[in-house]
Amino acid sequence: MSGIVVIGAGQAGASLAAKARMLGYSAPITLIGEEPLAPYQRPPLSKGYLLGELSLERLFLRAPSFWKEHEITLALDRRVTAIDRASCTVTAGGDIVPFDHLVVATGSNARQLPQEMGGTLGGVHTIRTLADVDGLMADFRPGRRLLIIGGGYIGLEAAAVGAKLGLEVTLVEATPRILQRVAAVETSNFFRDLHSANGVSILEGVGVDRLVGENRVAAALLSNGTSLTVDFVIVGVGVVPRTRLAEQAGLAVENGIWTDAQGRTSDPSIWAAGECVSFPWEGGRVRLESVGHAIEHSEVVAENIVGGSKAYDAKPWFWSDQYDVKLQIAGLNTGHDRVVERRNNNSSRSIWYFRGNRLVAVDAINDPRAYMVGKRIIESHQTISANDVVDASKDVTSMLTSVPDPPNRRAETPELTNTG
Repeated sequence: MSGIVVIGAGQAGASLAAKARMLGYSAPITLIGEEPLAPYQRPPLSKGYLLGELSLERLFLRAPSFWKEHEITLALDRRVTAIDRASCTVTAGGDIVPFDHLVVATGSNARQLPQEMGGTLGGVHTIRTLADVDGLMADFRPGRRLLIIGGGYIGLEAAAVGAKLGLEVTLVEATPRILQRVAAVETSNFFRDLHSANGVSILEGVGVDRLVGENRVAAALLSNGTSLTVDFVIVGVGVVPRTRLAEQAGLAVENGIWTDAQGRTSDPSIWAAGECVSFPWEGGRVRLESVGHAIEHSEVVAENIVGGSKAYDAKPWFWSDQYDVKLQIAGLNTGHDRVVERRNNNSSRSIWYFRGNRLVAVDAINDPRAYMVGKRIIESHQTISANDVVDASKDVTSMLTSVPDPPNRRAETPELTNTG
């Protein structure tokens, strides 16, 4: 019996393998990963691990004994180069691996600066893997001049770490404001002020024309005609789903590997899970980049592999830690037409996104109660008044009518990858 073969030993692949075993799947399970390490958490890489507050051992998703005890084979440091749908095999590290069920959980790659912009110079980094972060740690020394390209959550988290470690940090964002793609003006304003107060120089509406240097980056030529002397650079301009294997195998790709609501690809014998996937959601299709989605989606796919017929009902949630601020996000603000802000004090507030009369997302800044209330309202499709939201004299929980907890509600420690 060939069992389940999972391409990708990240959060989604590891969660799927563990869930399948917990559901009683008894055939072999093999996790194939390109990195030499057992499955580990990625979000802390740009936060606690980079700060030196989190050891390598604490990054691992499971104790080393877990995989052996549950008879899950970790085939690490191996790259899958081909999927053969006809023979139900994959080629990995020169070996032919047969499968009964194949799951593609390849995740995403960080976007790179092209070579002609200086992206291949020494000292130019991205933050995606443990090797990425280990490779830039030596540069994180007080007084070093760090340029961050991109004002999304990965860039802002790296800026916070740099500032805390005493670096001279400049962040450039080509669009008119940081977080423009993912957040309202109110959220952008808060984090701009936060970073400015911590010594980070933020340049908005300014792009990078080119990085220059002999073999290593020494300066950045900006779109406003100025130049910056830099010691190293972090590129944080988003991620792209890893779909090459799926495309080569003839699977449908649509902003990610196309799947139905149960996780099947266009080949019903092949599944896909996690942030490399686009799936049906609220009348359209969406691809999510978050730890919560990776876990929840992969566990639904595992249930269906072992004989279920469950449709994945995504309930998006994310988080980001910067300095002593925790941002928690519930829902997706896509298509919102109204934003209201609820302020508790200078360091605690929440931003609520409406589409018509429906609440679609909440950004909660140091306000876990607003996050939990907003999340439950969004998931239950409860109607609330925007006027009640902005009335700080009303307890935020008073907006929540009697809504039962969902069955098997997951304990959440919301985190963003970054969603980036």
